[in-house]
Amino acid sequence: MNKLEQEYPVLISQDVIWGDMDAFGHINNTVYFRYFEDARIAYFDRIGVHEYKEHSNIGPILAKTQSNFKLPLDYPDRIHIGTRGTIQSAKTFNMEYAVFSERHGAIVADGDGLIVYYDYAEGRSCEIPGGIVEAIKKLEGK
Repeated sequence: MNKLEQEYPVLISQDVIWGDMDAFGHINNTVYFRYFEDARIAYFDRIGVHEYKEHSNIGPILAKTQSNFKLPLDYPDRIHIGTRGTIQSAKTFNMEYAVFSERHGAIVADGDGLIVYYDYAEGRSCEIPGGIVEAIKKLEGK
């Protein structure tokens, strides 16, 4: 777990929910994308995304995402979800995720997502605002 804390600047923890298991007795694969979303929103909270979007109508949109499933997760368990971001271009940044299971003592899934900055009023992509870029760099220690 210490490695997760060192490598991911945003880390959230939550319990696995019984109702998220499928007929095969493990957490359904779609749930991992909710875990990633929970961590992504926590990251956005830390870099001021929501406040910026409220007054400018400019914000992020998820363009693509993927996951690598390493071990099955089931109830009961407590998980820790880490995320980090890397600027890719003037309009995009990549987010990486890792889901650590206390029960397994290991990362049970990881993945990433491409975030595109978007002008919701204009209906098109745009450059990541300077303040958001600076907040990402500061959070990531760059």
